[in-house]
Amino acid sequence: MTARPELQCTSCGNAIPGPGATHFPCPSCGNATVGRCARCRDQSVMYRCPACGFEGP
Repeated sequence: MTARPELQCTSCGNAIPGPGATHFPCPSCGNATVGRCARCRDQSVMYRCPACGFEGP
């Protein structure tokens, strides 16, 4: 059995388990997964796609 890689918030780098956290494909390129912790989502902290550099709130 292999360990599942832990998702991290793209904005702050913290692990994103728990309520309010989410992850989704980059809205621009769709090639990278963007992770958002509840705090960064709530405060609309900017994120940058690691694949294409797209920035979003």
